[in-house]
Amino acid sequence: MSRFSSNQVKNRYVGRIFCIDQIRVKMKYTAGIDIGTAYSKGVIISNGNMLSACMLPSGRNFNAAAKKVMDKALDLAKLSPSDICSIGATGHGAKNVPFADEVISDLICAAKAVFLLFPSVVTIVDIGALSSRAMRLSENGSLAKFIFSGKCAGGSGKILQVIARVLDVKLSEVGTLSLKSKNRVEFNTGCAVFMESEAVSRVAEGASREDLLAGLHHALASQICSLAERVEMEKDYLLIGGGAQDQGLVKAVNDFTGKNFMIPDNPQLIAAFGAALIAEKNNDFSKKGMEK
Repeated sequence: MSRFSSNQVKNRYVGRIFCIDQIRVKMKYTAGIDIGTAYSKGVIISNGNMLSACMLPSGRNFNAAAKKVMDKALDLAKLSPSDICSIGATGHGAKNVPFADEVISDLICAAKAVFLLFPSVVTIVDIGALSSRAMRLSENGSLAKFIFSGKCAGGSGKILQVIARVLDVKLSEVGTLSLKSKNRVEFNTGCAVFMESEAVSRVAEGASREDLLAGLHHALASQICSLAERVEMEKDYLLIGGGAQDQGLVKAVNDFTGKNFMIPDNPQLIAAFGAALIAEKNNDFSKKGMEK
């Protein structure tokens, strides 16, 4: 059961009182919640430093997922809801976070976090479960250009889940298996529906799982690189999102572009971290306004 009561969700006055108390002792905690279609992520920071982070399946109820991931992040940080001054929500289900103080674009959140962690990065590619996005940052870290993949799952991490199911392999094994390929299968389409049908046919013809997965990564990398080129790729380069954890896909993207994309230690947490950073900054501004 969530520790966020209905009173805490509806009334932020108590939270503001605790914020004032924290100012006195120079303690401040801010949270970022990223509700994705596949996973929900939560982080808690203090003065820009991450204190705790967690990730749980989103399921079908984004509201419940938000409360679970927040509770988990609080447990890991050994904090209570009343310790949190401000909460930023982002992601596909951000509007389903009832206790959030603000909802922020995941593109803006990613840019904020990347500029802090990797200040030399200009080109960001985010491979998510719902879509892939390419972003270009300006010199001051603001979002200069961005583009989304189409609605077809063939341009996102969703296709990895689809083909993994067809081949009866765990999603976590897809990357390492594809790296063992000896004769990569060439897919004739970039559409998820047709790729699934083609994969079934190729299995029946005797193609190995390794060769099929290598072909899948090559096809997905082709679409991802097309996105990146449209924002005028410039170094340094960074891959984020769930797809960045797939070693085979990362290799395919690097091979296809001839670039060397950096990978954060926790690529799926970038947007949540950015949401917390923005909420922390906005909370500072509001306090300055109150002091005046």
